[in-house]
Amino acid sequence: MASLRSFWLLCGLFLLTFTTILSAQSEYKYSYVPKKVYENQLFSVTVICLSECSKEVPQFTFDTISNIQPLSDEPLVIHNGDDSFYTFYFKASRVDMRIPRLFINSENADLSLDPQTVSLGSLKIRDDFCGVLAADMKIRNSQVSNYDEKNHLVTLSIEAFESNLEDMYLNNVLESGIEHLKRNNAKVESEFYFVLPDSVKEIKFTYFNTIKKQYVYLKTHIELTNTMVVTQSDLNPKEDSFELLKKYTLMFLLGFFSLMFLIKRDFFYLVLAAISLITLLTLYIPHKKICIKQGAPLFILPTETSTMSTKIDNELNTMLLGEHGDYKKVEYQEGVIGWIKNEDICEN
Repeated sequence: MASLRSFWLLCGLFLLTFTTILSAQSEYKYSYVPKKVYENQLFSVTVICLSECSKEVPQFTFDTISNIQPLSDEPLVIHNGDDSFYTFYFKASRVDMRIPRLFINSENADLSLDPQTVSLGSLKIRDDFCGVLAADMKIRNSQVSNYDEKNHLVTLSIEAFESNLEDMYLNNVLESGIEHLKRNNAKVESEFYFVLPDSVKEIKFTYFNTIKKQYVYLKTHIELTNTMVVTQSDLNPKEDSFELLKKYTLMFLLGFFSLMFLIKRDFFYLVLAAISLITLLTLYIPHKKICIKQGAPLFILPTETSTMSTKIDNELNTMLLGEHGDYKKVEYQEGVIGWIKNEDICEN
């Protein structure tokens, strides 16, 4: 009889332990896993903790044996009442994806969630597709500058969500590149550069909206607001009628205040004449000259991914046409303009 009681006691303890394990495992589960994604798409996978979960984020570890890992080890955490949501972001490859087993270490229990399979769909690619899939994407602003005598350099500041912005490209442009890419969970920002003929007045392309499941158009006007002359004979900004008007006005004021000083002998007019003279001289100050090392690569765009157009054959002294980050814009030969890295400037 005593042995029978011991047997039932052990069975009870086993059932209690098993129930506790099931209860612990049932606290965490996947609340969202997409059924289908597309190549290069960024997608989210969300784990939910039900009932009274600790506000402290448990330790999540995807099976390290798998080469499929989230973009960040730290999830996006959202608390809603007693429930907590933990979201990870993955990038789709060219085949069906198998999200590896997820190990969860929390205050209450250690458990794991089974692997999940996400199917890969296919898109009908269009000629105007920029290669970006996003829940939303917009052009925040654009800048246009002269690249050479026939082309413009355009910079687009882009903001997107759940997006593979790093894969962006455009057809029918001479050169393009992405830079300053910043990702904060679903939000991503970057600057996209491209070179295109100055005869083009508008650029229009599409991205694939993963929420609407359709292509969406984006466009921007190409309008040059700060023109730079690119000929060897004149490397200063072009003189338009407004520039000439400013110079003639300053010359007139310089002469007028100088004459008034001679007549009135009032130093106030002398000060005004000096200010006019200094302002006038600034309009004639030439571009700063820099020295470039022999063998320095000349890049088409001021980006790490830009194509190298040529190399500087010999040490070169030339005018500085512009600056962007760690790059400086120079003219190597007549009609040959590009960007060099700051590290390729002569030390002396």
